[in-house]
Amino acid sequence: MESERLLSAGSVNGSSGDYGSWSDADRGGSAGGRRMSYSVAGESCSVDGEAVDEDVYIQQAVVFIEDAIQYRSINHRVDSRSLRLYRWYYSRICQWGLGLTIAVVLLLAFVERPSSLSMSSDPRRHSPSWEPPCGLTESIEAVCLLVFTLDLAVKSYLIGWEEFRKTKWLIGYTAVISVSVIDWMLSASMVCDEKLRVRRLIRPFFLLQNSSLMKKTLKCIKRTLPEIASVILLLALHLCLFTMIGMLLFVKTEDPKKNGEWDTYFRDLPTSLTSLLVLLTTANNPDVMIPAYSLNRAYSLFFITFSVIGTYCLMNLLTAIIYNQFRGYLLMSVQTSIIRRRLGIRAAFQVLSCRGSRQAAEESVCVAAVLKVMSKVTMKSYYREAVCKEARQHQTLDREQFRKIFDELDKDRIKEHPPLPQYSSAVLQRLQLLFSHYYLTLLGNAVALANVICICTVLVLNSEKSTAERDSYIMEIINLGFILYYLFEMCVKIFAFGWRGYVSYRNNVFDGFLTVLLLVLQISIFATYRFPSSHGDPSSYNVTSLWEMVRFINMLIVFRFLRIIPDIKLMALVASTLVDLVKNLRAFAGILVVVYYVFAVLGIWLFEGAIKPPPDMSILSNSTMENITSNYSMECGTYEQLDYWPNNFNDFAASIILLYDIMVVNNWQVFLEAFSKYTTPWSKVYFVCWWLTSSVMWVNLFVALILENFIYKWDRSHSCSVTDVERIRYETSVQLMFKEQIQEPTEEELLCQLHQHPHLHLHW
Repeated sequence: MESERLLSAGSVNGSSGDYGSWSDADRGGSAGGRRMSYSVAGESCSVDGEAVDEDVYIQQAVVFIEDAIQYRSINHRVDSRSLRLYRWYYSRICQWGLGLTIAVVLLLAFVERPSSLSMSSDPRRHSPSWEPPCGLTESIEAVCLLVFTLDLAVKSYLIGWEEFRKTKWLIGYTAVISVSVIDWMLSASMVCDEKLRVRRLIRPFFLLQNSSLMKKTLKCIKRTLPEIASVILLLALHLCLFTMIGMLLFVKTEDPKKNGEWDTYFRDLPTSLTSLLVLLTTANNPDVMIPAYSLNRAYSLFFITFSVIGTYCLMNLLTAIIYNQFRGYLLMSVQTSIIRRRLGIRAAFQVLSCRGSRQAAEESVCVAAVLKVMSKVTMKSYYREAVCKEARQHQTLDREQFRKIFDELDKDRIKEHPPLPQYSSAVLQRLQLLFSHYYLTLLGNAVALANVICICTVLVLNSEKSTAERDSYIMEIINLGFILYYLFEMCVKIFAFGWRGYVSYRNNVFDGFLTVLLLVLQISIFATYRFPSSHGDPSSYNVTSLWEMVRFINMLIVFRFLRIIPDIKLMALVASTLVDLVKNLRAFAGILVVVYYVFAVLGIWLFEGAIKPPPDMSILSNSTMENITSNYSMECGTYEQLDYWPNNFNDFAASIILLYDIMVVNNWQVFLEAFSKYTTPWSKVYFVCWWLTSSVMWVNLFVALILENFIYKWDRSHSCSVTDVERIRYETSVQLMFKEQIQEPTEEELLCQLHQHPHLHLHW
């Protein structure tokens, strides 16, 4: 099995703490490292050389457990000074600072020339962009590069030279920083007048190398590409076959009236390929079929057969293959993370047992040492409490017991709500029972629904009226009654559950926040208009009109209606799946950002200023299509006729929007034709590559992960009732999704990998 080979290889590539892979050869001593010797066969350990302070063992155990929690590699220096530097480097403030630096250097693309800081990207409006003075963005970038250089230096020192030479990501990090510095110096020497900034294209590498899960995801995508390529090759064969058949079917005849299909879609090979490629995405359906279909209805069989085979069979087969293959590779990646966790815990036990070897002949750890270590470990408080609670049940911990207490890290976090407040009065107890009942929530949902229906009714009745003709006072009075009920509901729930109990429910926090906001707006209306009356003149107050304030209240009320989601099981399941996607699939979003960034920079290099509107197309704020001169004709359905002028590669922000429009594939043939006409027919290669990367591969990957996440959530909550889903909250992670398929490493494999540690030398 591949997972078995993975275990034996012990690969740990691809972590923010993953600096290299385990070596099968014995390693010699390294500078700054401390040589330790363990007699595994005798179940005891000893330290060669000078005696080491026992606090160093505690410090090592703390770091190893933190590595296990974060799924980091333990291949780093273990002397006292290096451990302090290591913990400082992985502290929250340093990691946030590094993340902020990465964000700043990526966001420079919006400010650098060509700047995106203008109101519109439409070249016809001639809205000037703010261009930064020479040296401003370069100075910011120089500071960022200095931070990256310091980051590389710290990482390199912590793992040592031997591990650095084996780590491709750090070697690439060095190369990217070097190229960026050289390119920056060239920009400075040219006084910001250079035509090409190579460093813009390689900036996304800083984002990739800083994320463990992103590197694992990229590795999974790389291994999935052969399977994807096989289906894409089949798609290409399908496309070429039907292109040749189409060119044989739709040839030029002597009758010009019958040449519509040939003239528009099958004139030559590039045009035919493009027409059927776009039809594969259904963007030009049924336009591509109409000229031939109007002559003979039998021609529709050609286009229908092409779509059924390509769009509905091969494209969906591609989704199935990506789901199947990528899930397997992601499982292998998660397997590596679990090995890291088990290895970190095993290393912590080894150094703690070495600390206690003078008092115990057998390999064991005293509970006091474990509790001391746990008090210093940076981790979430509820996990610390769970581990300490398990540890206190023993006096000493052997290897297996030590491992089991850290099984708490692999369990779901269950959020318990605080107990209800105790009231001595019998009347208050009855009221508490009444107001804490689930029926009150159902009544609140019914009232919220009635409020939305009232708003909808008023909007329908006033749909043909202007804002000056609408009677906002009736709507204001209706809203006032509902807001008072919302305030009553919030107060009685706080009385029934207590303040801490009330805010422990996420839907209560949502309701309470919107209720307070609605109440503030209502008070503002009374302060402005006193008591609203239809006889008053809102314009006399010279402030925001009553209609504007009521409209804002209505939007908040409609938004508040989302409170029904937790009370409908399937809807709650879908919503929680979306939340988990945001939390746990950030690596996919990060790689998508990288792909967008690279293609946007390439698009600016290739097509900046390529599409220029004619001089007479420049429009004023009040101009219409009639103002355009008649000597400029626009064919229906073209870039010009559809007014797609804001979609261009003239700046970074406009490039991002254009790439998104193509990823959606609606009317993407318009961009293919426009840039092919204004530049060169070879520009289609760029757009087809983007379509394959974003729409074909990435969207299918995203669908595969949504399916995996949803299936996991469905299986977990299928037996839960609505109240159970409301009472507890599961925190889903990618590791937990595959927990049941994970193969645990054996003791021999862990000891083998510990023996290969570059700075923690083990002798058998």
